[in-house]
Amino acid sequence: MDWTHYRFRTLWSLPAPPATVYQVLERPEDYPRWWPQVREVHRVDDTTGLIRIRSLLPYDMTFTVREASRDPAAGVLEVRMSGDIEGRARWTVAPAECGCRVRYDQVVDVRKPLLRRFAVPGRPVFRLNHRLMMRSGRRGLRAYLAAV
Repeated sequence: MDWTHYRFRTLWSLPAPPATVYQVLERPEDYPRWWPQVREVHRVDDTTGLIRIRSLLPYDMTFTVREASRDPAAGVLEVRMSGDIEGRARWTVAPAECGCRVRYDQVVDVRKPLLRRFAVPGRPVFRLNHRLMMRSGRRGLRAYLAAV
């Protein structure tokens, strides 16, 4: 087992139309407005940006994201990441009874030396850290959508 390889899947139910949620998710430069753990997003060009995140644990992760797929009709946004983490992340927004269902899939390898050093003993804590960040993201997005 590669202790620095992670697969995450998160599901959010949101009381908003899929198109509205998709429009918010396709603007990562606005994520810091509603997602506290996304500390900075700097656009490099129309398809590339630099992101810095920090959740509960006292370390930042910085990585470049490059758009891999954008399909509003299918509700799909996918990026490739490189830097402290390398891999891909994908948002899929679909209609649901409550408004919409958002699925976030992420497959990454950790490259940040500190996290690699503590890969085995830290893995459960790193996974919990990710869950807490995603929970906070859902709450922030829900509040942001209610305010717009």
